[in-house]
Formats: sequence, C-alpha cells, structure tokens
Amino acid sequence: MADEPLVLGIETSCDETGVGIVRGTTLLADAVASSVDEHARFGGVVPEVASRAHLEAMVPTIQRALKDAGVSAKDLDGISVTAGPGLAGALLVGVSAAKAYAYALDKPLYGVNHLASHICVDQLEHGRLPEPTMALLVSGGHSSLLLSTDITSDVRPLGATIDDAAGEAFDKIARVLNLGFPGGPVIDRYAREGDPAAIAFPRGLTGPRDPAYDFSFSGLKTAVARWIEARRAAGEDVPVRDVSASFQEAVVDVLTRKAVRACKDEGVDHLMIGGGVAANSRLRALAQERCERAGIRLRVPRPKLCTDNGAMVAALGAEMVARNRAASSWDLSADSSLPVTETHVPGHHHGHDHVHEVSKENLYP
Repeated sequence: MADEPLVLGIETSCDETGVGIVRGTTLLADAVASSVDEHARFGGVVPEVASRAHLEAMVPTIQRALKDAGVSAKDLDGISVTAGPGLAGALLVGVSAAKAYAYALDKPLYGVNHLASHICVDQLEHGRLPEPTMALLVSGGHSSLLLSTDITSDVRPLGATIDDAAGEAFDKIARVLNLGFPGGPVIDRYAREGDPAAIAFPRGLTGPRDPAYDFSFSGLKTAVARWIEARRAAGEDVPVRDVSASFQEAVVDVLTRKAVRACKDEGVDHLMIGGGVAANSRLRALAQERCERAGIRLRVPRPKLCTDNGAMVAALGAEMVARNRAASSWDLSADSSLPVTETHVPGHHHGHDHVHEVSKENLYP
C-alpha cells in the first residue's frame, strides 16, 4: 500500500478549482472550490471571472486537500495538473500553481489531459480500468467517444461532437425555459416528472449516411427552442416537464446508442461514462439498460467524480508515476486545445503554441 504513488492533482480547466490527492487508486482527498454562483448571473462561464476565482481559491484549496488527506506536501511523489483542453486563462492558473509547488518541493510535474483524466477517475471507484476501455465523455465542453488501450499513452478518438456539446445544449434549453444556470441538474429534475415520449424531437446524426460515432446537438437545440417559441407565440403554456423529458431523452438516446454501437464494432466489453453530464440520472439508467442487453459491463463513477475535480487529475498522475512515464519539463504550458491523443505532456513539447509566450515569462527561466 505505502509503495503506491502519492500524487496531488490540480484541475482548473473551467470554473471549478479542484485539488485531489490519490495514493495509487485510492482517493484520499477531493477538495473543490466552485465559482459557478459568480457565473450564474451571466448565464454561462466568464473566463476572466473563472481565472480570478482560481487564483483566490488555489492555495486554500490545496491546503484543505492536504489536511483532508492527512499527508504533508513533502510526502508527495508528484504533482499533476490539467494542461488542457480548457479555458486558456483558467488553465494557466493551475499550471503555474503546479509548477510553483513542484519546483518548491522538488517533485516531478505531470501536465495531463483533461479528457484522459475523466476516464482515469473511474479507477478510484471501481478499481483498475480494463484495457481496452471504451469511454463516452459528456460534459459542457465535450461529447466524445474514446478508445483507451493505455490511459497514460494511448487514447484514440472515435467520435466527437461536431457542434454543441451535450452539456452546452442542456444549458441553452434551460435558458430558453427560464430554469437558470447550469442547466443539466435542473432539466434532470423536471424531466423525472415528464413524459420522454411527449414530443418527438430529432435524433442528430443517426441516419444511415451519418458518421457512426459523431454527435450533433445543435439541430436538436434549435428544434426544442422553436417548439417552445411556437407555444408561447400561440399564448399556450409550455409543459416544462414534458419538454425537459423529451429533450433529455433525445440527447441520451443518441449518446447511449452510439456508445454501445462503438463497443460492439470494436469488440470491447466495457463502457465507461464520465464528464459532468454522466451525473444525469436518465443517461445512467438508459446506458445500464442498453449495456445489459448487449452484454457490456458499464462503469460510471459517482456523480461527484463525473463533474470536473482534482481527484481525476491526481488519479491520472498516480498512473503516470506508477508506469514510469516521463515527467513534464519546466516549460510546460497550458494548451486550450490539447488533443486527447496527448494524454500527457512530457518534456519539451512543441505542439500547438497557444499560450507558451505568456507562461514562460511568468515563471522561472
């Protein structure tokens, strides 16, 4: 037990300042400071507001995590941090903090991929991930189908959203229904009392000629908004519960159908679902039903581990240490569009040069 790597992970890709501490595949602490309330009045995440909130929350959140885990910073075997994808300014706060701690404590630094972290977090709940694993990641920024044969080095994208991510569609429909922000939890709640078959909303990209694993929710979002507007224009009441249930069903029907199809096509008998939308109760239920029918084992972490958190970054960092992957170099940079194929960013990375200039000057030579 004690020889398993002890890693602290920092996640600041969006509006949650997450700090997790993991020993091997055991979660010791998961501290989160969220700035969601500060964004609610704008109806979405404001990057500048998020970056400032991360800055203020960072040190107290790290101290809280260390205290919760009952470990001292000098006992750590490494520091891992989300290097991308995400909001550039928000990522920079996390990367800069991780560098400062790693440098001061003389520990290896691991810049890891946000999406690979969402897959790896399930190890904290259900033990080691089988290889290969099919992962369906659904959040405010991403809807992706990924095949992972080695979470530290080989994650292959099979499909992704070509327009709005699923979580984004939930937020936008919640806004049209005047239900507030974020939209996911509130639509889930209303949908439980509605009829999912009440309104026939379109299923995006499910035709015979459409790409098998890609997602599109923009047309659905427009169709739902138009349906609501037509009711309002006619002076009729909008059945919020039925609209919520029918919209949600259209999203999760497509997500689960494509994920199960990918498993069958690739001969993979495990499906892992992660990301913020994986907290949705209907997605969990329908995925379970369809996986059972197809003989696929479903793994979904508890809702708190699905939304952005530091534990997932620590989990992937611990796996990097355990498998002797190369640490990142001090010129590690935040990369707002880091591709999922780069599960981590080892030394001297010359990929996309989005924000290298900013971060190099900010930190040590």
